[in-house]
Amino acid sequence: VDGYRRFRSADYRRQRERWAQLAEAQSPKVMVIACSDSRVEPAQIFDTLPGEIFVVRNVANLVPPFENDGGRHGVSAALEFAVTRLNVEEIVVMGHGMCGGAHAALTEMFQDAAPGDGGFVHAWVSLLDGARERVKAKYGTGPEASREMELETVRTSIANLRTFPFIPEREADGRLTVHGAYFAIADGVLHVMDESGSFAPA
Repeated sequence: VDGYRRFRSADYRRQRERWAQLAEAQSPKVMVIACSDSRVEPAQIFDTLPGEIFVVRNVANLVPPFENDGGRHGVSAALEFAVTRLNVEEIVVMGHGMCGGAHAALTEMFQDAAPGDGGFVHAWVSLLDGARERVKAKYGTGPEASREMELETVRTSIANLRTFPFIPEREADGRLTVHGAYFAIADGVLHVMDESGSFAPA
């Protein structure tokens, strides 16, 4: 409540005209898919105003592959809405350093856990099973492997994004661009992925 009061007396007051516009509709140009980690706040990292980015956050910033099975697909629903209804022009998948989800995928620490004791996490990060095997084969399980696994969360999610029919068709005709990024918590540096899948500081 204290935070809300600060917001009402400062940001809301300064941006009242913008809030009035947002009350009518939203039209963000960018969708950001980020981790739920409390240290990785997309609006702060990209210094955005209210209404500028459409954000989905989950463990390890993962996008599942396209599945038309009638299940409850939260990330897929948000992706569908952002792309086909809001017509976002860019999607940014942002991984980060010290990612617990990537660590859980690499070490399989919750492999035999029951739901409520890590089982949900294990089922979710199983999306990275293929990436884990590639990383372990090349880097083992040390610090270098951990960082590579964090980068793989971005590459895997982007590959899965492109299994949704409405993504590649919009990329092909220039309506949509997909980007990969990685925020290093230790030094606050944002890295951007190039076409080859390599990352370099922005």
